[in-house]
Amino acid sequence: MKKKYNMYAFENKYRLKGYKSIVGLDEAGRGSWAGPLVVAAVSLPLNYHNDKINDSKQLSLKQREELFSQICKIAEDYSIIFIDSNQVSDLNPKQASINGMKQALEELKIKKPCMALVDAEKIESKIENKSIVKGDEKSISIAAASILAKVSRDRFMVKMDKIYPQYHFAKHKGYGTIDHLKMLRKYGPIKNFHRFSYKPIQKILKTLHKTKII
Repeated sequence: MKKKYNMYAFENKYRLKGYKSIVGLDEAGRGSWAGPLVVAAVSLPLNYHNDKINDSKQLSLKQREELFSQICKIAEDYSIIFIDSNQVSDLNPKQASINGMKQALEELKIKKPCMALVDAEKIESKIENKSIVKGDEKSISIAAASILAKVSRDRFMVKMDKIYPQYHFAKHKGYGTIDHLKMLRKYGPIKNFHRFSYKPIQKILKTLHKTKII
């Protein structure tokens, strides 16, 4: 797929301004009905180029897995934060994303001064940061973070599929598919795993007997 944007423009801009480290921040699972929201932060080496890195949603499973390994090997540093479904429900997905991004950024050991490039969010941090709409399509750093977050979350959901095979988590990863909805109506939501504050789950809960909550 041909890229619309120069994926190195933001990194080049801030390095020319004297920033020693550029960090990308992104999340996966924000709209999912079940499972954690996962946030990743990654600092790539100075002048690193890899034209295969792109928004994780634009890549195949095989491509994401291969790039995940490459990014982890070459990164100056990275962190991956899991925010469980109860926290996402209590905080709301936007605030959970912001909190996770701040935590992921603070866990890095990075050279200063640093600029953090954030996918569509503004976070309060001692580290300067820039919100970029559709950042995973415009910045190699954010795209790399999106791959770390997506692969980490997908792997987790595959593990949960082995515990709860009747829900088919390995297939839909907890998102609101027709198949997921069908299984929810049949088996009910899983306590501490489905996001009970979400309207689709609340709607299902109203139609189910309490014994159907696992």
